[in-house]
Amino acid sequence: MSTAIIGAGAGGLTTALLLTAQGQEVTVYERSHQVGGRLAYEKDGSGRYIIDQGPTIVLLPEMLLGILEEAGIQRERIPLIACDPMYRIHYADGTAFDKYSDNAKQEEEIERVFPGESAGFRRYMSTMKDLFLNGKEAFLEKSFLRRSEFFTWKNVLLLQKMKIHKSVRGLAEEFFKDTRLADAFSLQTLYIGGAPFQSPALYSLIPYAEHAFGIWYLKGGYHSLNGIMEQELRARGVEFKLNSAVERIALQENRTIGVEVSGQGLHKHDRVIYNGDFPNLRGLLPPNMKGMKTPAKYIPSSGCVLVYLGVRKRWSHSRAHQFFLPQSLTASLKSIFEQGRIPDDPSYYVFNPVELDPQAAPHGESVMYMLIPAPAGGGIDWEQEAPRLAERVIQDAEQRAFPGLTEAIQWKKIRTPLDAEREGLYGGGSFGLAPLLKQSGVFRPQFMPYPIQDLYTVGASVHPGGGIPIVMQGAKLLAGHLGRELRAWNA
Repeated sequence: MSTAIIGAGAGGLTTALLLTAQGQEVTVYERSHQVGGRLAYEKDGSGRYIIDQGPTIVLLPEMLLGILEEAGIQRERIPLIACDPMYRIHYADGTAFDKYSDNAKQEEEIERVFPGESAGFRRYMSTMKDLFLNGKEAFLEKSFLRRSEFFTWKNVLLLQKMKIHKSVRGLAEEFFKDTRLADAFSLQTLYIGGAPFQSPALYSLIPYAEHAFGIWYLKGGYHSLNGIMEQELRARGVEFKLNSAVERIALQENRTIGVEVSGQGLHKHDRVIYNGDFPNLRGLLPPNMKGMKTPAKYIPSSGCVLVYLGVRKRWSHSRAHQFFLPQSLTASLKSIFEQGRIPDDPSYYVFNPVELDPQAAPHGESVMYMLIPAPAGGGIDWEQEAPRLAERVIQDAEQRAFPGLTEAIQWKKIRTPLDAEREGLYGGGSFGLAPLLKQSGVFRPQFMPYPIQDLYTVGASVHPGGGIPIVMQGAKLLAGHLGRELRAWNA
């Protein structure tokens, strides 16, 4: 059976690995000149500075390694480095707080910065442990092609225990009295483009997972995973058709028969898998198909302004991952998520990989990445506003943690939500669909989204959601289903 995968992002590549491990034939179509999707990289003109374009923080390492191992890539080929401490949070009042995966160290750090709050941390970890294990099994390791598969008594009781009616921020407040500490245990929704006060408590599994399993760095950058996967797939005979934009999914009597590629005509395949932001799939199908409802209006995740820097300087006693919070994180994020405007007092994240991997930049130099949460939609003149925002954040970072930064900058590039939208990210959102209650679990698009035979989808906008290991888990769910289908067909 021949399978076409549209899009060579993490979901598409992982699906291809799992299907070829089953002995299936796969062809990958990618409109760009390279594979990777969100796992891309940025570099200066000389190639002196190279850094991840998108994801940088590796979570759930066992999930990532286990799926790749199942797909035939031994974990020894994935050089992960533990981040210890995981990261540093800088508060507006000058307080610096380190996060650790070691619970004893974390308790000591909490008592140092927030005296009397360590008991709340112990209670948080104890409460969340069972919820994580049960939630992982119930919601991450299962698909919901029918609503009845989600709304079981067991799941409903689990969602009640998870306090699904609360937000991640609201749940954190049950354990921590200091608002700064509540921020530290809820800002993680920003990893998947959600506001802590909007994302349902189900996503509290993310801050828990950090402490339970740590934060990791993939040597060479997260984008180096692309090369490993592509090399393995080519060795298995997978054909990559790069610079090949799919214009239409070809159907015959409500069944896929292949893909129509710009300038190349029809390529016949037995089934088609779409790996892209889900709302864009509808545009590849006939506009007036019988039985097809009007596409839903999905809400994109937040966007971000990304600033990439090559710097002739290094800093001692720094951290690879650092978060810089404003006077009120909630007020700042409400500007973005509720008002659709750039906040007056922005929060931001800085990635400085030489702290973990000295070879990430030339000797004595650094390559840096700044992520500034921003509105995803239109209405902002990013050509004017992005450089101003980047300059404000660079100056702020220089004052708070990186003295001499401005003078040492040798290369700078800025990427905006408008750039993301031009590259096919829905609504300019950087992380797929927003992690809202009505766009989670059974309410999120599933891998069989339409009543079209042999059409499937995978990626950050599809259940179980965003984040590279979770997208790979979605690929595992899909590949498992397709394997069972094929075995039933051959029986």
